[in-house]
Amino acid sequence: MPAFGFTTTPKPTRVDELLDSDLMSKLDQVDVMSRKIFAGKLQGERRSKKRGVSVEFADYRHYVHGDDLRFVDWNIYARLDRLFLKMFIEEEDLSLLIAIDSSASMNWGNPSKFVFCQRLAMALGYIGLANHNRVTLYGFDSGGVKPLPNLRGRRRTQEMGRWLVDLESGGASAFSDAMRSIALARQGKGVMIILSDFMFKEGYEKGLRYLAGGGYDTFCLQILAPEEVDPAKHGMAGDLRLTDIEDEDVAEVTVSAALLKRYKENLNAYCGKLRDFCVRRGMMHLSIESNTDMTTLLMEYLRKRGLLK
Repeated sequence: MPAFGFTTTPKPTRVDELLDSDLMSKLDQVDVMSRKIFAGKLQGERRSKKRGVSVEFADYRHYVHGDDLRFVDWNIYARLDRLFLKMFIEEEDLSLLIAIDSSASMNWGNPSKFVFCQRLAMALGYIGLANHNRVTLYGFDSGGVKPLPNLRGRRRTQEMGRWLVDLESGGASAFSDAMRSIALARQGKGVMIILSDFMFKEGYEKGLRYLAGGGYDTFCLQILAPEEVDPAKHGMAGDLRLTDIEDEDVAEVTVSAALLKRYKENLNAYCGKLRDFCVRRGMMHLSIESNTDMTTLLMEYLRKRGLLK
């Protein structure tokens, strides 16, 4: 289901065009959240990014010689005259991975899907950096996977922004190969966010299977242009010659009311199948139009869906 059309959205040339200071100040109030508990060793002290020692109690176990006495529950000892050790869920270092579809079909629509993804990736990456998570970005198309790995801390914001500004869209999609490469490069556990229209001639199933069960909490954010969602509203009518901007396949069509109705049914069915595929594998799917207000998306929609808190 390839995308056809055009874009007049100017390509960002500066980092502040991706993320302005007003939105940045709002993003300081939120953090990335995993819906899964990446539990480590159930043992004593758990280091937290902000508080030092965790207060998330998990269980007790009998004291064994050599255990750290700091985690003995002395109240239980006073009552039972037996030593029990408090256990806490150990917090693992959270990684945030953002994969951006940079194939040619993403540079389409008004606003451009690709520019929207650049801005969204910048905002999400900034949230990760501001909360001292490890952030890795990927751009992917038929030319391979372009990584920007292991960023941490606010001081890396400009570096991340320059990488996103320099990221180009072009070539065909190669989703399966890209997800396989990303899955093989995985270190630790974390949140994986995929920004794409998921309109791959090869399909999305094989690529997403590489991520399922691999320690990722995966969020599939499907970015669609307004013209894709409602072509009639944006003046698509009559006899048209459409060219696939990835492989130059040509289709001549007469756009009628019946054709538009069938198109919308097919699009809804396609998105529904993607959503169901994700749900069955513990992934979250959200369809987003590229004209969505970025502040509303981040501060409301993504918080309601459990990606941000």
